[in-house]
Amino acid sequence: MMALGLLLIRLVIGLTFAAHGTQKLFGWFGGYGPKGTGGFFESIGIKPGVTLAVLAGLAEVAGGLLFAAGLLTGVGAAFIVLTMLIAIVKVHGQNGYWATANGTEYNWALIVIAVGVALIGAGDYSLDAVLF
Repeated sequence: MMALGLLLIRLVIGLTFAAHGTQKLFGWFGGYGPKGTGGFFESIGIKPGVTLAVLAGLAEVAGGLLFAAGLLTGVGAAFIVLTMLIAIVKVHGQNGYWATANGTEYNWALIVIAVGVALIGAGDYSLDAVLF
């Protein structure tokens, strides 16, 4: 049952994280694409905005897909953690903890899940288990 639980966690968190990346890269799922995200990044001092929006989107898609597949799970988790730490420092940290105030609550939840799964391992239903 633990392997199934890890699979469910990896799929939901990983695919959700990857979908956030597609918002930045392609404007999917209500996102703003590279130009819109880049404009937001520039407005909060992250420059060059479009370039860093694309890099953030790529990190989110790659990290999310690796995490979901359980392939190089530690690498996928690291992408998630690093992206969320940057989001905390540059966007959400000034708003406190609670998500209702655009705070860091969601970011910390993703960090803990990513680190927890990386420490436990991806489980039997993962590409890591098959390949390594």
